Amino acid sequence: MLVRSFLAALLAASAAFGQASRDLDSFEKVWTTIRDKHWQAKPGGLDWNAIHDEFRPRAEQAESTDEMRKVLRDMLARLGQTHFAIMPASLYALLAEGAPGEGVTGIDLRVLDGAATVTRVDPGSPAAAAGIVPGWLILSVRGQDVAPLLEKARNDPAVHEINLTRAVAAGVTGDPGDTVQASFLDGAGQAVTKDLMLKPERGLESTFGNLPTQRVWYESKRLGNVTYVRFNIFLDLVRVMSNFEASIKGCQPCDGLVIDLRGNPGGIGGMAMGMAGFLTDKPDLKLGTMYLRDVTLNFIVNPRLEAFTGPVAILVDALSASTSEIFAEGLKDAGRARVFGTHTAAAALPSQFERLPNGDGFQYAVANYISAGGKPLEGLGVTPDVEVKLTRAALLAGHDPVVDAALDWIKQQDWTKKQKGKQP
Repeated sequence: MLVRSFLAALLAASAAFGQASRDLDSFEKVWTTIRDKHWQAKPGGLDWNAIHDEFRPRAEQAESTDEMRKVLRDMLARLGQTHFAIMPASLYALLAEGAPGEGVTGIDLRVLDGAATVTRVDPGSPAAAAGIVPGWLILSVRGQDVAPLLEKARNDPAVHEINLTRAVAAGVTGDPGDTVQASFLDGAGQAVTKDLMLKPERGLESTFGNLPTQRVWYESKRLGNVTYVRFNIFLDLVRVMSNFEASIKGCQPCDGLVIDLRGNPGGIGGMAMGMAGFLTDKPDLKLGTMYLRDVTLNFIVNPRLEAFTGPVAILVDALSASTSEIFAEGLKDAGRARVFGTHTAAAALPSQFERLPNGDGFQYAVANYISAGGKPLEGLGVTPDVEVKLTRAALLAGHDPVVDAALDWIKQQDWTKKQKGKQP
């Protein structure tokens, strides 16, 4: 019995020592990564070597991974910059490792008033075939209740809304042909369970540089005499740009243009400049500047010969990030577009996720971006000119209040009538 107890104590001590060693290795990895990859030679204007000397003793004294996590977060807070975060291993695995497969149900969702809410259902999708409509609440996926996940993530400062929404959305994906069982609260307040067979995501596959292959889709339609366009990511440069050009030509004349960037995570930064060129006839327009450690990139816009110069409304939300934010804020600063919706992701900078030796996740940014109006977007995001929130009641009634607000504003501009008045 004594031998068995001794062995158990020895194993426990060995495990604790191993975890403490991994925690210290994690401290060194975080510090070294910022030293080598931050866009400033002196990160945050700090003496980063002195920061190491200050925080290393605290790291050595940390008696658990929770305590080490606090040390790391306190060290990162010295930067005074966002997109530097430490998240627990369990949340990192859920938020940063991506969806389990390429099959989808056709459900787009947002977390509204603390509940996972269906905000859009793709026509012809499994969700549409099952009768699911915008406004339904997602209660559980694959037998796992969604509410505890939302509560846990909302209480962790390292989890941004964009990552939280992606985590919930990942639950209703998988391999094409698989079936996902999900429970919903419908518009009548009844709980319903649906078995949804997954289909390949719509759109065509596209790759660029080191980015993973992704499916890209583009929509364009008329809402009265207004052209509405929406695409899921700034990728597939040739096809998306040619489609956007066709939409612009089709909007000659029209009362205005709505560009819906809600849920668009960004992509190729240069596409923001190219698209902006279709919306101005004035030279010397700049969307902003991105600063990396060794390179400065100016987002210069070259106007097109057949640019649309009428009213432009851009729609954004908490999942609009990166290039979407650069495009929206740049045109807003230039007075060329009016922005509707809710605050964006404040994630304009290119950032990376890495797993630390102790299993926690580490997110860090590698560049800074300043808009043409002199505002950093990272950590601040784009503030809409007109804040409009989606509500479950509006969705159940078949309305999109953000689109409605944009259309009302365009109608007030009387662009087509004013153009006709200018004709001789």
